[in-house]
Amino acid sequence: MAWNRWIQWLIDHLEKLKKEETTIGDMNQMKQEEKKTKKTAAPTYMMNRELSWLKFNERVLNEAGNPRVPLAERLTFASIYQSNLDEFYRVRVGTLMDQMEASEVIRENKTNMTSEEQVKAIIKATRELDHKKEIIYEQLMGELEPKGIRLINFNKLSAEEGKLLETYFDHQIAPYLSANIVSKQQPFPFLNNKDIYAVALLETKGGKTKTAIIPCSNNVFRRLIDIPTRKGTFMLSEELILHFLPKMFKNYEVKEKSLLRITRNADIDTETIYDEDLDYRDAMENLIKQRKRMNPVRMELSRALNKKMVRALCKDLGVEKDHVFLSRVPLDMSFVFAIQSYLKDTDQEGLFYQRRTPRMTPRLDPNQRLIPQIMEKDVLLSYPFESIKPFINLLYEAARDDSVVSIKMTLYRLANKSQIVDALVEAAENGKEVVVLVELRARFDEESNISYSRILEEAGCRVIYGLNGYKVHSKLCLISRKTDEGISYLTQIGTGNYNEKTAALYTDLSLITANQKIGKEAAEVFAALLRGEVVEETNALLVAPKCLQNKVLDMIDEEIAHVKNGEEGYVGVKINSLTDKVIIDKLIEASQAGVKIEMIVRGICCLIPEVKGYTDNIKVISIVGRFLEHSRIYRFGTKEREKVYIASADFMTRNTVRRVEVAAPILDEEIKKRIDWMFETMMNDDEKGKALTSKGTYEDRGSKAITLNSQEMFYAVAYGDAEKEKTATEK
Repeated sequence: MAWNRWIQWLIDHLEKLKKEETTIGDMNQMKQEEKKTKKTAAPTYMMNRELSWLKFNERVLNEAGNPRVPLAERLTFASIYQSNLDEFYRVRVGTLMDQMEASEVIRENKTNMTSEEQVKAIIKATRELDHKKEIIYEQLMGELEPKGIRLINFNKLSAEEGKLLETYFDHQIAPYLSANIVSKQQPFPFLNNKDIYAVALLETKGGKTKTAIIPCSNNVFRRLIDIPTRKGTFMLSEELILHFLPKMFKNYEVKEKSLLRITRNADIDTETIYDEDLDYRDAMENLIKQRKRMNPVRMELSRALNKKMVRALCKDLGVEKDHVFLSRVPLDMSFVFAIQSYLKDTDQEGLFYQRRTPRMTPRLDPNQRLIPQIMEKDVLLSYPFESIKPFINLLYEAARDDSVVSIKMTLYRLANKSQIVDALVEAAENGKEVVVLVELRARFDEESNISYSRILEEAGCRVIYGLNGYKVHSKLCLISRKTDEGISYLTQIGTGNYNEKTAALYTDLSLITANQKIGKEAAEVFAALLRGEVVEETNALLVAPKCLQNKVLDMIDEEIAHVKNGEEGYVGVKINSLTDKVIIDKLIEASQAGVKIEMIVRGICCLIPEVKGYTDNIKVISIVGRFLEHSRIYRFGTKEREKVYIASADFMTRNTVRRVEVAAPILDEEIKKRIDWMFETMMNDDEKGKALTSKGTYEDRGSKAITLNSQEMFYAVAYGDAEKEKTATEK
């Protein structure tokens, strides 16, 4: 019996173990499935890229409401805020919505948010910002009234003024309008990106309803219409059209009406056009045409409409209902520039910034040939405080210099009527070898670049269009000369585009050097581009995609090693955006090791500083001021062993490993000291510089009676240096 009981116990025990094993196996499988779908908690020291960008645009909006900014200039910030948001929805929200259509759930690598979660968070944040925009807009309009400017609607007009405007509408506007009633014979019309339309719900005498659409964006009539009886008083043309809309549909009753504006997706896939059987430039042109007809990602209305009509509009336009926004301010803020022109004519003081124009650098004598001067010493130009003219003059001089055999250049964004292109054309016509890489995939500049590529080709330049899989974003120019000693190089490396217009509006740095090691590596970059390849190794330059991120990581590691040896470690970075997680992780590691890290990040910053245990030793500020901060500076090491670079690359994955970017070492000690001073001045900017806190918010840096505005400081120094040079020349 004992034996039988033991056998039965053994059978029962084995059965129990089998059940437990099955249960454990099921649990393990369930855990694996959960890992695939479950969202892990976001690190406290990370911020979502898109939400960080919205915080940047909020800082732009804050300048529109900043009483320390001249009133007329605040209008510019309001317009920039809107145009920034338009592009953000076209590019970033468009991309996220495309990702939502993917078969697999896509999560971003900082906060682990899905594409859908990000879009929902963006929409929520946008609605909050829209409310803030409305408050600031009303504040601006209120402050403009004492200055003689009023923007009004029909409720504030007298009967006589209403008649005058009706006559103006009948004769100057109505003849140019094309009213459309949607029906089976007239389907819902195509609406252009960012154009304004008047939309109305019409009702027939029999009770049937129809939708009417009238385009309001027109180059024939003015957007800002004067009220003839009141000087300085205006009405927007779309408001005039909306008011008199019933005159266009006399056989209907207008039940509801509103102004409407859509923002279309611009996320075109330029990589799909690589085909040996296609002409690359022609294929790009076709792709740009496709973008103009892509689906809307946002719809804005100026008046509330009934839910049924909104649903119908969403269906006709292909817009999600959550992407409909009600705006109580004008749908297009570009009219503010007409108001600024009017204010300039009134000659009132204090409405605009003090006039500033780029100064000529005192480091070059414009009355002497430039090439011999640069052979003697490196030159750094700091835009917009110093002029881009010396570089343009250098190109023209190279075009006419008998010793110059070739000019090679990468072009990303150019000005209208570009002097850069003119100089390259002249060089080619003078028999120089001119090789130009024109990046046709520069977003929203594709058409301009296609046009310039044809001009350059017709002049005899050799034009190439970039690499399969990599945009060429570098700002690199190489002038090769034949001398008695052999080949000699002059190299220009910059942080900003070869664009005369933005050189007066963006802060950028441009190094011109005769250092032959730098010149030889620049020549290798161009040789690789001509082969359709990327540079695999460098010594002096940092060149993405293969030789920038890894070298930055190595230099941060060097600082970590110095701290571990009981020495001080330092990293200083000025960039537009920080999203590269590999570099972010290394910065966190450096902070934990005790390396002091100072960062000036204008826009997106996915790293939250001063979080205990992670980013204690990291300080981040953002400067949003009169000029767009655009220069990139990398600093590694304390003063006695410091390495300094200027670069075209932000610390974004798209820059560090998906583009051709170039960073140049600063070898001249005087220039290195100048860049250090500029960096430290910006770090101490407490007028336009906001500190990123451990909570992920941007805050003022103090309330001193006298604050430091770094941009004004740099202009003051540029003016002072130019005046000293003028005085010395006169003597």
